[in-house]
Order: sequence, then C-alpha cells, then structure tokens
Amino acid sequence: MRFLPIFLNLAGKRCLVIGGGPVAARKAATLLRAGGTVTVLAPELGAAVAELLAQGRLAHCRKIFEPSDLAGFHLVVAASDQPQVNALAAEAAEARGIPVNVVDRPELCSFVFPAIVDRSPLLVAVSSGGAAPVLARLLRDRLERMLPAGYGALAELAGRFRARVKASLPQPARRRRFWERVLAGPVAQLVLAGRVPEAELHLEHAIQAEKREQDTGGNGFVFLVGAGPGDPDLLTLGGLRAIQEADVVVYDRLVSPEIMDLVRKDADRIYAGKEASRHTLPQDRINALLVKLAREGKRVVRLKGGDPFIFGRGGEEIDTLLEEGIPFQVVPGITAAAGCAAYAGIPLTHRDYAQSVSFVTGHLKEGESADLDWEHLARPRQTLVIYMGLKGLARICAQLMAHGLAPETPAALIEQGTTHRQRLVVGTVRDLPERVAKAGIGAPTLVIVGEVVNLHRKLAWFRGTPPAGADPTSPEA
Repeated sequence: MRFLPIFLNLAGKRCLVIGGGPVAARKAATLLRAGGTVTVLAPELGAAVAELLAQGRLAHCRKIFEPSDLAGFHLVVAASDQPQVNALAAEAAEARGIPVNVVDRPELCSFVFPAIVDRSPLLVAVSSGGAAPVLARLLRDRLERMLPAGYGALAELAGRFRARVKASLPQPARRRRFWERVLAGPVAQLVLAGRVPEAELHLEHAIQAEKREQDTGGNGFVFLVGAGPGDPDLLTLGGLRAIQEADVVVYDRLVSPEIMDLVRKDADRIYAGKEASRHTLPQDRINALLVKLAREGKRVVRLKGGDPFIFGRGGEEIDTLLEEGIPFQVVPGITAAAGCAAYAGIPLTHRDYAQSVSFVTGHLKEGESADLDWEHLARPRQTLVIYMGLKGLARICAQLMAHGLAPETPAALIEQGTTHRQRLVVGTVRDLPERVAKAGIGAPTLVIVGEVVNLHRKLAWFRGTPPAGADPTSPEA
C-alpha cells in the first residue's frame, strides 16, 4: 500500500491551487466541496476558474509561483502546464511539511486525489495511487450505480442515533452487531424508500429490544470454523462470513497467516497453540474460554486448520458448549487431506490404484503404535493419509512394512500444503523418512502412502518452494 487512504478535514483551511487551466478548475472545485478556502495562483485564468472567481467562491493571485507563496497554506495542488513550476512547488511544499498533490506526477505527491462517490456524509473513495486514474474512475462509476442516493440519509440517521445507541449498549461488540443488523435490515429499507419517520420509529424499538436482550445476558454465540489447509482461497464463504463478524477469534497454530489477515482488524485474537506436546492453552481451558466469552455476549469464532471434525477435537468443544447451553454453529472446512493432495497432484482415489482412503493420526505417544490397526492400514490398493506424522514417520513406516506393506510402496510428505511455502518430498515407505530428514522439513505436514502417489509426476500443477538441495524442475520439487 503506497498511499494511506485518509479523509482530511479541510473546513475553513487555506488551500492553494497553482495553475489556471481546466485541471486546476476541477481540483479547486473538489477542494471547495470539502469546505476548503481556495486561492488559485496563476498569471492567467481559463474560463472554468474565471467562472468560480466570478461566483466569489475563490481568490486569485495573479503571478508566477515562488516558494514563498506557500506561507499560510495547509494544502497545495500543483496543476499548472509548466512541469518545472509543478516540481518546484512539490519541493517547496515538502520542505515545509505541507501536503502536496502534483497532477499526473504521483512520484512527486504526498497525497493523491481519489475518485469519489459522494453520498454525504457517506463518502467512498477509490484510488490507484496515480497508476491508473481511468481505472479508478471506472470503479467509481460502478459504485455510483450500486449505491442509492438514500445512503446519505441512512448515514445521517445513524449519526443522529449514535450517542443514544452508545449509551444504551456500552459493549462495543454488541453495539457493532446491532448497527450491522440495523443498517442491513428494515430500518435501512425504509430510509432508502424515503420513509425516514417510520425508520426512526423502527430504530427506537430496535434499541429497546437490544437493551432488554443485553440486560438478560443473551446474544453470545460460538462458531466452530474450519479454516482449510492454508490457502485463503480454500476458506468457505460461511467461514469467511463468520470470521469477519467475530468479536473474538480463538485460533490454532495450523491456521495460516493469510487466513488470519481476513479477520476483522478490531476483533480480539487469542492464540490457542495446539502444537504437538506443547499447547499454549490445554483443551479444557479452551473449552472453558469459549463458554466464558459467549456468556459475555460475544460472537466467538473457534478457528481450526483444516476441518474441525477431522483430528480437530471439535466434537469435544461443542460437547462442552451443549452442556453449558451455549448456542453454536459448525462451519466445516476443507480438510488437509483433500486440499494438500489436490495441490500436490495426488488423487486420493483412482479406479486403477485405490478404491478406498484411510485417515489416521500419526501423533502417537510412546508405546501407542500397537493401538493402530496396522494390518488394515498395510493393505494394498488403498490410500493411507497420515495427519501429524512427521515426528513419528520412521516408526510409522517401519510398522507398515512389518505388517506386510511392500517397502517400495510410493509415499509422499507435503509440508505447509496449499500455501506458497508448500514443499513435496516423494519416495517409498522404505526411504521416505531419510529423504524427509535430509530436506529439513518442519510441521505442519501430511503424509500420503499408496500407488496414487506416483500420479503426481503427471498431474502436479502447483509449485511451492523446492526442498533444500532439490532440482526445482523435478516433480518432487
């Protein structure tokens, strides 16, 4: 982001426009609409600026620009037809700390003019940072058609009731949710239809109803959301809506930074960890935290990598919510097996190689290997997907071979699948642990075992980061 989008209060502030042509006239008119006191500095004036002068809307200084002319001004626009004059004005304004815009010279600007959709007091500004002003105007035109003129009246109504709502609903999270419902519901529809008095009456009733709900401690809610395997494009629409409406997001280590960037900026974020053998918050404390936050009237999102019901302990969390009477909704996510396999070009089933898939967790404590049905997992003509299998990979492969799986069975490990950091290591059940160790792989990972792994050489389409020392042109990279 090269330019920070801000809205300046120019009411009564002195603004200087250098130049007297049609571009200068347009900039002066925009500054006047924003409440600025405008002076145009130019030896001669074109017809458009002269008309504004005749209307008494601006002052005129008939001279060639000199740096000393900037004294007393709060903002400068250089719009003359003399490039050297515009450059001099930019340099002088920069030296004095005055915001300056140089028409068609974004590299000289400390601010740029956006394309504006005016529904005062509601304003929408679109800018390309000076790179493509025509594109910005095209987008502005689309927004003009999308936003009815009545949105200005709706903003005025919200402004009149803002203090009243704040006093009645002191919790920011509840207040925000209230406004979201009001501004997208019957009150807004009445205003847009021109029936403002009826809208005010509806808003009064809505405030009273929300205050009663607040006083009884209601409205808390928990969303159990699967964030998918990492790529933000794989987040479901339901998941996106939930995290953008959340007051609090309780998230795990496997949730990618790209997904977390989609969380509302003013939402609280609580890291729950959930790393093997090292949990920032133990599961029982996470369960209790969800209950506590919901009882405070907050909309809580419990955000988990992949799908919350596949090795995500989501069932334990909603069991607690049920016991405590907390309303909740489960938003499934794309599990790592589906997402990572697809991005690695490995079909989980194929009529020539595998007619079934088994999902198993490789996160085993010492001595637990006997708890898995190794004989079933070692059967041929199936695909075996192992979650959290990095730490115990050597032991897992040894057990599979000990129970009859051919050592030359293809096997692959995918690191940080579906993200731009994805790495793929391919080998066999016999040598995959050694290959992974040499590649310096770290969690999160997914292991896939079966003949379908060989298909990645033909079907691979996504390229992440090659393993250390690998040939970046090879399928394994």
